[in-house]
Amino acid sequence: MPDATPLDPPAPPGVTFPLARSLAELEARLAYELACLQLPAPRWTHPHVHDGQPVADVIVIGGGMGGLALAAALHHRGMAVQVLDESPEGYEGPWATTARMETLRSPKQLAGPALGVPSLTFRAWFEAQFGAAAWEALDKIPRLQWMDYLRWYRRVLALPVQNGHRVTDVRPRADGLVELRVEAGGTASRVHARRVVLATGRAGLGGPWVPPWVHALPRTRWAHSADVLDHTTLRGLRVGVVGAGASAMDSAGTALEHGAAHVHLLVRRGDIPRINKGKGAGSPGFVHGFGRLPDAWKWRIRHYLHQQQVPPPRNSTLRVSRHPNAHFHLGCAVQGAEEARGALQVRTSAGPIELDFLIFATGFAIDAAQRPMLRHLWPHVRLWQHRFQPAPGQADAELSASPDLGPDFEFRARDEAPLPGLERVHCFAYPAALSLGVITGDIPAISDGAVRLATSLAGLLWAEDVEHHDARMQAYAEPEVFGDEWVAEPLPDRGANGST
Repeated sequence: MPDATPLDPPAPPGVTFPLARSLAELEARLAYELACLQLPAPRWTHPHVHDGQPVADVIVIGGGMGGLALAAALHHRGMAVQVLDESPEGYEGPWATTARMETLRSPKQLAGPALGVPSLTFRAWFEAQFGAAAWEALDKIPRLQWMDYLRWYRRVLALPVQNGHRVTDVRPRADGLVELRVEAGGTASRVHARRVVLATGRAGLGGPWVPPWVHALPRTRWAHSADVLDHTTLRGLRVGVVGAGASAMDSAGTALEHGAAHVHLLVRRGDIPRINKGKGAGSPGFVHGFGRLPDAWKWRIRHYLHQQQVPPPRNSTLRVSRHPNAHFHLGCAVQGAEEARGALQVRTSAGPIELDFLIFATGFAIDAAQRPMLRHLWPHVRLWQHRFQPAPGQADAELSASPDLGPDFEFRARDEAPLPGLERVHCFAYPAALSLGVITGDIPAISDGAVRLATSLAGLLWAEDVEHHDARMQAYAEPEVFGDEWVAEPLPDRGANGST
């Protein structure tokens, strides 16, 4: 068998790649690359107006990595886009707020949201500031540096993000519009778009999940790993962390570094997962082919990945285990807890333990109750549980609750609960994974998903206004030939015998 071709072959001997020597130089090169690609395209969509106010072609809810990538792809294709995010500018997404990892999990060389433009990659941004040698020495991308890159990405592309804008209601209408209620600066208003995209990240269509019994505990005694938490308040406390994934290790490591007396990782499984099966599936074929699979295959693959789980990064785990007051308890499922004797009396499958504070690194759930803006459309949304019965042994509550999206990422209505206009709301968040693959929320394929959805939306908007575009085509009157390029002559005379 021949040797495998390396994914990143080295440059031929004597060939070097020109590097930008500053961000200013990189930005000039980026402008040139975009000009070569004729991006962004001029706006071609037909302006719509409602009640005297302009209607956006597309409104994207969420200005994190996914929202930015999609906004850029839409803008490049000549559509009028608005991005609404409730966070302060520069703090969209989890990177500089609730995320606690030291570095990203993803390999540094992944292109992320660059949309196929070399000068828009993290690598180009990094090398322009720190040089090629620093890039070669870099292991993983520091979390806060990734946030700095996304801030630059937004600025250099001049993306139209409106911060401090919280969407409180999404209402599809039968007249081809989606109406949003938006709160900003203490004032509520209504805006309209032809299409709306939910780019709400990992939390997606819900929020943090904890076991139901947790809500009986005082809120001062527990947090979810996705909560904003002042870890200095854990100094001197006995902290329990429920889970063994990346967020569990990040939470445990942060608590230890802020002076927790002891941190106990309470792990339901008898062992911590060792292999990331998702990496074994990753390929362009997987990215572009998953959405074409029959339902049974989609379910089979996603269920298997759920069952196997993703291991915590090695460096995140070592960040915890290097502390002598970190304790790993395997086969220790947490079953309940009560506040008594000035502490938490925690019951586990391995016996009781007394703690002062619990952190639940238990992931997210699709839960419309945590997304009030969905209240008018969610009762109509068709989920996988409404139409698919998994094979024996493959029941999966998370997959069953996933939305059954169409090929354009659109929500589809249940037959018994139609909602005109629902298909004008699209899901570009993690819960799209079962229908379309992991192309909406993670670094490896975020550009593929953004380009695919932007291309779909361009086609939908054009087809809806085909009469306008047809009339515009027929009215187009810019000549390319002026009539002075030739002299018209009659055919030459022919004699009686047919000769000239």
